[in-house]
Amino acid sequence: MISYALFGVLALVAIAPIAVALSASPNAISVVYGACLIVTLILFLLALETLFSHPAASTVTLPLGLPWLGAHFRIDPLSAFFLVTVNLGGAAASLFALGYGRHEEAPQRVLPFFPVYLAAMNLVVLADDAFTFLVSWEFMSLSSWALVIANHRVQENMRAGYVYLLMASFGTLTLLLAFGLLGGGDGAYAFDAIRAAHPEIGTAALVLILALIGAGSKAGLVPLHAWLPLAHPAAPSHVSALMSGVMTKVAVYGFIRITFDLLGSPQWWWSLVVLGVGGVTAVMGVLYALMQSDLKRVLAYSTIENIGLIFASLGLALAFKAYGMDAAAALALTAALLHVFNHALFKSLLFFGAGSVRAATGTRDMEQLGGLIHRMPQTAFVFLVGCTAISALPPLNGFVSEWLSFQAILLSPQLPSWGLKLMVPAVGALLALSAALAGACFVRAFGITFLGRPRSSAAETAQETDTNSLAAMYALAAACLIAGVLPGLFIDTLAPVVQQLTGGRLPVQTGAEWMSIVPIAESRSSYTGMLVFAFMFITGMITAFAIHRLASDKIRRGPAWGCGYPDASPLTQYSASSFAQPIRRVFGSLVFRAREIGEMPPPGSSAPAKLTVQVRDLIWDALYAPIATAVGFIAVRLNYLQFLTIRSYLTLVFAALVILLMVLATWP
Repeated sequence: MISYALFGVLALVAIAPIAVALSASPNAISVVYGACLIVTLILFLLALETLFSHPAASTVTLPLGLPWLGAHFRIDPLSAFFLVTVNLGGAAASLFALGYGRHEEAPQRVLPFFPVYLAAMNLVVLADDAFTFLVSWEFMSLSSWALVIANHRVQENMRAGYVYLLMASFGTLTLLLAFGLLGGGDGAYAFDAIRAAHPEIGTAALVLILALIGAGSKAGLVPLHAWLPLAHPAAPSHVSALMSGVMTKVAVYGFIRITFDLLGSPQWWWSLVVLGVGGVTAVMGVLYALMQSDLKRVLAYSTIENIGLIFASLGLALAFKAYGMDAAAALALTAALLHVFNHALFKSLLFFGAGSVRAATGTRDMEQLGGLIHRMPQTAFVFLVGCTAISALPPLNGFVSEWLSFQAILLSPQLPSWGLKLMVPAVGALLALSAALAGACFVRAFGITFLGRPRSSAAETAQETDTNSLAAMYALAAACLIAGVLPGLFIDTLAPVVQQLTGGRLPVQTGAEWMSIVPIAESRSSYTGMLVFAFMFITGMITAFAIHRLASDKIRRGPAWGCGYPDASPLTQYSASSFAQPIRRVFGSLVFRAREIGEMPPPGSSAPAKLTVQVRDLIWDALYAPIATAVGFIAVRLNYLQFLTIRSYLTLVFAALVILLMVLATWP
């Protein structure tokens, strides 16, 4: 099986030179994205078959990389699950790009790197030694960076690419240090050798912190999230969907592989760090999202919130695993993995919807949109499905994974540690707050974008998107519904992965009555997605029948409520900023140092009143801005070095050589 997967990766890499050769051809988009669709679907089916058949791990070693090591590749249940996620997202993005790619300003700058990006993410998941993992990780970072700056003429995109490249390099450096500690002085970089080494407690704790920083910087954990809201909007929408829905999950895979697989038995206090970071990330991400008016930035910040939820569940699984509570650890890990899959579905769907809106109107600013439900009814419908799913409302898939996370939190009183008994409920409260704010965030996103009256001529004249884009969005919307209505099938599919990492698994769910899921015991908790869906469908049909058949058939029309204003201008509608104002006033002064500056014209003046809102990113101001200032200061002071004479350079080299020899001579 591993050989077929590697051939699939090789096929993706081979598509890149074909894209270069066809760059001037009008058929390049169809050929490249069509080939990517076929290859990713094949890889998806191979990974799914591996996950269902539960075979032993399949490995292969190629004579590449380090001479004494080679390049090791492996498929086990964990990598098979993430291969399913990567290639399902890749197939959906390829199908969407068959239509959306024709709206790109410079598709020739995107086409060669898109298949390479897909190949790199697959290689990260398949890698079975530290060297191959890091090379694939950097391969993934560089190819995605090239896609971020595809539209390089926009200065904002270049800044996004610069910040992303810096953060990606920093993350790779920390992972390099983590694997260096795991490999030890013998250079045992193969994962099998690392598993057998059993690092000391102090070394393992340091590796955990380094892995959390390295993988967390790629996933978007606060405060390492600075690149994400810059890079995701800058990239083309199908690439944004991959970066947000898939690449962040590859980062989660890296953390799980190191922490749950390579480090061995965890210590209970490790979970405190992961839980705390996850809870804070969830709340901060959704608060940031509520302050944005750029639709893609809203989605990017929302990814941070969902990554926080996943890491909080992983931290809880670490706590349960440390105390040998295998069943509870299996529940928490199942919640995390299921949310990995669910988020890949609905976040890709939402980015596709945002891309369709961008292509139809030429803008991502929600303040310039509105009324698109009449111009783009199918896009509005599937975007509504995505908003409902990400808001964790039944019967869609987002509800199931978040519900499982809270079921795991309710088991926390069984933990012996008082630190965890206090920490877990606090994190649970943060997750509950983030879930409520996420609902408000996506009511705002859908309502301002699709409802009301058009706020610009572009929104008023928008047209529905193309068939390929709609097909990709409908497929993901259907997947969100299936995963929400039949969650037991997905939970049972995850059982081999959970068994591999925790030693336990949830009870078999598919045999439960009415296809319910019973994660703990039927007397404590259960959920039946099929019944919820049936109830909602039947009551909806009855309501629609009552309105259309039993109510008066007389047409009654009246003016829409204008909030006390007789002017029918769209400017009198609620805007994205006004919708967020109450939340901004509650949290803004503490979290964003928000300021509202009102300018009222003097009596008799015809000038309009103005309200200016200033919101600051305190993490950027406190952490990144001082670093940038310090680097700039040092660079200016060292700038004179480039103007030295050859004698001065030789003197510096000689002095450095003498110092190094003295250090070696005195080294104990």
